[in-house]
Amino acid sequence: MNKHRITPFLMAVCIVLGVFIGTFYASHYSGNRLNIINTGSNKLNYLLQLIDNNYVDTVDMTSLVEDAMPQILSELDPHSSYISANNAQEASENLKGSFSGIGVSFTMEKDTVNVMSVIHGGPAEKVGILAGDRIVTADKTSLVGMESNNVMKHLKGEKGSKVKLGIRRHGSKQIQYFTVVRGDIPVVSVDASYMINNNTGYIRVKNFGEQTYAEMLVALANLNMSGMKNLIIDLRGNQGGYMHIAIQMANEFLHKNQLVVYTQGRKSPREEYRSDGRGTFQRLPLVVLVDEGSASASEIFAGAIQDNDRGTIIGRRSFGKGLVQQPMEFRDGSVVRLTIARYYTPSGRCIQKPYEKGHGEEYENDLLARYERGEFFYQDSIHQDGEKYYTNLGRVVYGGGGIMPDIFIPEDTSAVTSYYKEAVFTGLIRQFAFAYTDENRSRLNALASVEATERFLRGENLIERFARFAEEHDLKRRNLMLQKSRALFERNIFGNIIYNAREMQDYLQFLNEDDPTVQHAIQVLSDGLSYPQAPEPESEDSTKKGKELAKGNLPEHLLLPVHHMYAVAS
Repeated sequence: MNKHRITPFLMAVCIVLGVFIGTFYASHYSGNRLNIINTGSNKLNYLLQLIDNNYVDTVDMTSLVEDAMPQILSELDPHSSYISANNAQEASENLKGSFSGIGVSFTMEKDTVNVMSVIHGGPAEKVGILAGDRIVTADKTSLVGMESNNVMKHLKGEKGSKVKLGIRRHGSKQIQYFTVVRGDIPVVSVDASYMINNNTGYIRVKNFGEQTYAEMLVALANLNMSGMKNLIIDLRGNQGGYMHIAIQMANEFLHKNQLVVYTQGRKSPREEYRSDGRGTFQRLPLVVLVDEGSASASEIFAGAIQDNDRGTIIGRRSFGKGLVQQPMEFRDGSVVRLTIARYYTPSGRCIQKPYEKGHGEEYENDLLARYERGEFFYQDSIHQDGEKYYTNLGRVVYGGGGIMPDIFIPEDTSAVTSYYKEAVFTGLIRQFAFAYTDENRSRLNALASVEATERFLRGENLIERFARFAEEHDLKRRNLMLQKSRALFERNIFGNIIYNAREMQDYLQFLNEDDPTVQHAIQVLSDGLSYPQAPEPESEDSTKKGKELAKGNLPEHLLLPVHHMYAVAS
């Protein structure tokens, strides 16, 4: 009995003693350290509390957090990013099917908003706004001298809302006023689709948005009705978008159960995406064009076509983005796009180019470094130091740095002169083309086709007129350089005028006439060579050498782990 009575007393004494000992050691060894759990998130929260409660000056805590978010994410990888609530809607508009606005595209010339084109059937066209009009005011606010981003904020708005625009029309000094009711403006991502010759269709995809797959299906149907026997898909400069859209598009060209892409991350188990066999164009000869501006979803599509030996990739090495971002929204509307996985092409390669955490500037300058190394001009300058993988036919492809095309087309700079470069970089060619279009819009509008416009422009002596214009704007005339770069001047000036006066498709059609990458694609298709061929069997000597290596002399970097072997087999 006595023993049972003493036990609670002894337990109480032990607890009190433990508290005193813990307190002693905590104060003895911790010094002035903060009395908080030593985790990153708690330390950050406590730091913000300390600043808010004790800092010498008043601090805008919201701005401090907004500035800190991108810095924290930059320490992870180059593609995890933070988008403030103010910019989140604008950042997503390019990938959404539409936005609410007045329905014009514009450029800033001499601090003034100049309407480049008016969307057919859109709100601006309905009230009589024309290409070439200058928008000088919006609801009594002057737009003259305003930055383009701020101009957009005045022109966009909720569907059904009104904006009163002050318009100065060419040839008139009086300002005319138009009240526009904002409406849904489609965001088009397939901005060109036409028959490039009697047998070959051409589709240009500028990004992978919500409506891109549907737009492509419409384009394919129209081309098919026009007699398409071959197809070129142009992904040059396409920086990507939604992964599932790229998968849907690839599905149209692949046979049943072919792997399109798979993703895998620390918290994301491997997930495979395969073709369902319902694609309408599984046997259509196909060429895909890529360059250093083709990234992300573009590389998923091109990688699926290349690794399944479904078509030929032509152009220059793609950007090299193999990281998957998931948007996560905060209550205030801001968004974190966090990298949650890597994606892998059917052969098992991740084409993400190397990066160092926290060195975003070096990563961003990679394309400039490629240019300086000569990668845009010489295939031998491209160092494929990633791991080897194999397509279904056994062709070698490489991981770790973009999609290397099957056929490399160098950038041709033989006609570039310092005079031409200065004319481009100072914006004088663009200014001249806009001024010419503005003065001759009625004549240009009367021309029925791109071919007719080109014939008309060739009779306008535009190269000489530009040289005089440039000299009036402090670019000294260089006759020898003007002649050497004549074809480039002509292409650039004509192209800008066609872009100002006609549709994007007309502009691309004109450029494609002498584009070496497009012309090479046409040749490959006309020769019936779009389907890749299996590599030649190894010679007897190389086979013998391979057997010797297999006996135990195989270099370590060629010993593929088991999971890579399965990736190749799939």
